[in-house]
Amino acid sequence: MPDLTPLWLTLRVASCATLITFIFAVAFAWLTARFTFWGRDFLDAILTLPLVMPPTVLGYYLIVVWGRNGWLGAWLHAHLGISLMFTWQGAVLAATVVAFPLLFKSARAAFEGVSTEYEQAARILGDTELRVFCRITLPLAARGLLAGTMLAFARAMGDFGATLMVAGNIEGKTQTASMAVFDAVQAGNYTLANTLVIIMSVVCVTILVMTNKLASRGRAGR
Repeated sequence: MPDLTPLWLTLRVASCATLITFIFAVAFAWLTARFTFWGRDFLDAILTLPLVMPPTVLGYYLIVVWGRNGWLGAWLHAHLGISLMFTWQGAVLAATVVAFPLLFKSARAAFEGVSTEYEQAARILGDTELRVFCRITLPLAARGLLAGTMLAFARAMGDFGATLMVAGNIEGKTQTASMAVFDAVQAGNYTLANTLVIIMSVVCVTILVMTNKLASRGRAGR
């Protein structure tokens, strides 16, 4: 029986990364979709940058910021004794950054697709901004948010370059499924490689099919 420890670690990392991504991506997507301010396009470009940046370059930036001698990493290590490098939490950080743009762009498109007339009507009736967001904006944008969340989860599962730079490839500790496949092929262990590849392929295809169905239902409901 192949050792599926890397797969369970991958699911753990991807789940944590998707949760963190959802919180920040939804917040920034709502901000950029609903408000016009100086530098909005630049902010959008920065938040989308991980989508097109080479993974190793992205990983290097993460080391510069979060490494033990990095801008924020040095402070964390000196004051809190926390180091994200070569830990599964570091893998979560890398997966969060690479998955963020997919959810951010989907969420922004979903929010821009919600008519502001419904929100304004709720405000006239006395709802606070929080109630407007929770009762009007969020439900109407739910399909787009769900689709973006699933894509972000799939992206977090499959990251290799940035995760390798930040978390390393430590067996049983930071070795995710993508790295395990690479090592298995290098070692000629095709049983493990085939098992992990098939499982991850099935998960990713399932996510894409579900995302397409959500998109088609959203178009049909307009």
